[in-house]
Amino acid sequence: MPRCIFKLLWDTISEGREIFAYVVNRTKFGDHYWVYAHVTPSVDVNGKILSYHSNRRVPDRKIVKEQVIPLYAKLLQAERSHKNGKEALAASMNLLESILAEAGMAYDEFIASLGRDSARTAVVAA
Repeated sequence: MPRCIFKLLWDTISEGREIFAYVVNRTKFGDHYWVYAHVTPSVDVNGKILSYHSNRRVPDRKIVKEQVIPLYAKLLQAERSHKNGKEALAASMNLLESILAEAGMAYDEFIASLGRDSARTAVVAA
């Protein structure tokens, strides 16, 4: 998993907003599996965040294979091009932001559009 995706996820829910993201989970045996996660903060009556809740769905395998894996591979490549952890995170975040800017979408719009628009495939594959 690219670190920038986890940063984006935590930044978003820490601000009290929900997020949808493709996540690679690991089993206790070390295997991995993909989920399409909807993560939301749980708040009290005053809006203070108490905890977080995640609903996970089985993602469309075609979207994962054709769009998510290539995107995450590019983000990981950007991270691996730096030895310093902060620089690695910044590089992948900058790349993600440039991909989103090229698509003309915020992250949530971009993720929701995967599989619906072949133009997204071209952006991810570029």
